[in-house]
Amino acid sequence: MPLLSTIIFLPLVGALSLMLIRGNEATVARNSRQVAFAISLLVFALSMCLWWFFEERPGFQFVENRAWIPFFQTRYHLGIDGISLFFVLLTTLLMPLCILSSWRSIENRVRKYMMAFLVLETFLIGMFCALDLVIFYIFFEAVLIPMVLLIGIWGGEHRIYACFKFFLYTLFGSVLMLVAIMVIYSHTWTTDLPTVIEMRLPFAVQAWVWWAFFIAFAVKIPMWPLHTWLPDAHVEAPTAGSVILAGVLLKMGGYGLLRFSLPLFPEASLYYAPFVIVLSLIAIVYTSLVALVQTDIKKLIAYSSVAHMGFVTLGIFTFNSQAVSGAVFQMLSHGIVSAALFLCVGVIYDRFHTREIKYYGGLVTRMPRYAFFFMLFTLASLGLPGTSGFVGEFLVIVGVFSVNMVAASIAATAMVLGASYGLWLYRRIIFGTLTTNLEPRAMLDLDWREIVVLGTLAVLVLLAGIHPQFLLKVINPAVQELLR
Repeated sequence: MPLLSTIIFLPLVGALSLMLIRGNEATVARNSRQVAFAISLLVFALSMCLWWFFEERPGFQFVENRAWIPFFQTRYHLGIDGISLFFVLLTTLLMPLCILSSWRSIENRVRKYMMAFLVLETFLIGMFCALDLVIFYIFFEAVLIPMVLLIGIWGGEHRIYACFKFFLYTLFGSVLMLVAIMVIYSHTWTTDLPTVIEMRLPFAVQAWVWWAFFIAFAVKIPMWPLHTWLPDAHVEAPTAGSVILAGVLLKMGGYGLLRFSLPLFPEASLYYAPFVIVLSLIAIVYTSLVALVQTDIKKLIAYSSVAHMGFVTLGIFTFNSQAVSGAVFQMLSHGIVSAALFLCVGVIYDRFHTREIKYYGGLVTRMPRYAFFFMLFTLASLGLPGTSGFVGEFLVIVGVFSVNMVAASIAATAMVLGASYGLWLYRRIIFGTLTTNLEPRAMLDLDWREIVVLGTLAVLVLLAGIHPQFLLKVINPAVQELLR
C-alpha cells in the first residue's frame, strides 16, 4: 500500500467530496464540518501508522519512487526520515483541531473554508515527504494558494493588504528557488534529491545557489529582516489560519534548510554559517524587544514566534548534533505551543471581539479553566522546565555553547525577555480588575469543544517536556546522518 501517497491525497479527495453535498445553507455547512473533521481524523490515524511502523534508524522509509517526467529525470519520489516524520504528524494533528476550533466561529462559506483547509493539508504533507526538487517546489509553492484564500476571504478588516504582503514576500523567495533548481539540473541532469546529494556540486556553484534556497526558506521561517509579513498575516488571519500558519507553515523554512540547504550545499552552508548565526541572534533579541511594546495580543505572539524560530536557525547552523536535534525539537514544540496560544486568543476574541490588551483584565474570576490553559501555554512559551519549550531551547543553547560561548550567552537573554513580555501579558489579561466595558455575560468559560482542543495540546506539551526521549530517539539518528 502506498501509505505516503494515501496520506497526501486523501484530504484532497475529501475536499472534492465536499462539492457533492447538497441541501440548504445550514445543511451544507453542518455536513461540510462533519465530513472535513472525519477526513482529517482518518488522515491523522493513517499518519500514526507511519510512527508505529517507523524504524529508529537513519535513512528514508516508506519510499515511493516512480518515473514521472523521464525526459527531465524527474521522479515521483517520496519518503520520510526521523526529521520529516514528526512534521507530518504535526500537520495531521493540527488540522482536525483547527476544524474543531472553527465549528462555530466560521458561519459564512463554510464548505469553501473546509475545502481550503483540506487542500492545504495535502500540500503541506506532500512538501514534507517530497524527495525530488520539482515535486518539493510544486507542493512548497502550492501551499500559498489556500493560505492566501483563508486570509483574504475569512480574515480581518485589513486582510487584502496582509494577503498581498504575504503573497509577494513568499513568491519572491520561491521564484529564486525555482531558478536555483534549474541551475542544479543543468549541472546534474536530474532533480532527484539523493542523487544530487551524491554528485556534490562544486563550491563555485554552491556559493550562488545556496543564496536562492536560503532566501526562500528565510522568508518562510521568517528570519530578520524578512519577517515583516508575519505580524500582519497573523493579525488578519482567522484563528485557525493563525494556528496553521504558526504551527506548520513557519516550519517549512527550517525543514527546507535541513532537508535541502545543508546536504545539497555543505561547503556553502559552512562558509555562510557566521552570517546566519548573526541574523539569528538579531532576530532573537530584536523581535523579543519589539514584542515587549505590542498592544495587540496576536502581534505579541507573532513577534515572539520570530524570536523562537531564531533559535532554530541558530541551532541548525552550529552544525552540532545536540544543537541541530534541539532545533528540530524546538520547531515541533513551537508548532504545538504557538498553535495553542493562538487558539487561546481566538477563544476570547470570539467572546469580546477585540485583541487589544488594554481592554482585558480579571478573567480568572469568570474563566478559571481558560486561565489554567493560558498559563500552561504561556509558561511553555517561556521555556519553563517540565514543558516542551524548555527542552528545545536548552538543547540549542547547550549545543551552541560548546561551539561559541558568546552566541549562546546572547541567545540566552531571550529567555529573560520572553519571561518579561509573557508574564506581563498573562498578568494583564488574567489578573487585575476589569476596568473597561466588556460585557460580563460574554465571559463564559471554555466549552467541551474548546477543552478537547486545548487539552490535547496541553498533554503533548507536558509529555514532550517530561519525557522528550520518545521524540529524540527518532530524531537523533536522522540528525547524525545529516551531519555525517
